[in-house]
Amino acid sequence: MYSPGMGNRASTPSGSATLPLFPLRTVLFPGGPLPLRVFEPRYLDMISACLRQDSEFGVILLRDGSETGVARLVEVGTCARITDWYQGSDGILGITAVGGGRFRLREVSQQADGLYVGDVLRLPPLPPVPLPEEYRSMAALLRTIIDDLGKLYEPLPRAYEDAAWVGARFAEILPMELEDKQRCLEIDDPLELLRVVRPLLQSIRRERPQ
Repeated sequence: MYSPGMGNRASTPSGSATLPLFPLRTVLFPGGPLPLRVFEPRYLDMISACLRQDSEFGVILLRDGSETGVARLVEVGTCARITDWYQGSDGILGITAVGGGRFRLREVSQQADGLYVGDVLRLPPLPPVPLPEEYRSMAALLRTIIDDLGKLYEPLPRAYEDAAWVGARFAEILPMELEDKQRCLEIDDPLELLRVVRPLLQSIRRERPQ
């Protein structure tokens, strides 16, 4: 976990990046949707800059603490790119973002306006792994679930033959503790991710009233 502090930015290693951070009590997975209502000035400024520059921001789980004070953040987050936005009648900005690649937080500092900025190391995407036969029933169920979820998932690409994509969708959809979702995000093996989420899915289906 990390707390904000000033680091030596000149020592940032090659291949890393600097990202504005949006600490949230949620876990964003690669390829997944993230609807947000934004009203704080620092995040409005951040979103405006991302839209102008067609750039990403980092979504990272706020373990505890405060966004305005000292926050304790987890180590691994997900890049997010804005795909849609609207101005609500209440004046609050609504956006939809989609998860991109994962990153590992190396250093974090806080600007004068309260915005967190992280020096991050972009992590490689999970390797493409064809969905094994034993998990095909999960993919069929996921197809039905996503169709039922409607508008939020409509514009997103589907990859029901990809073990990493199927595992990530169940990890984001299934009701589990945020710490468990975070552990799923940090798994580097797509088949291990499926092995983790399948028992929870089976448990929920057993408990569901017939």
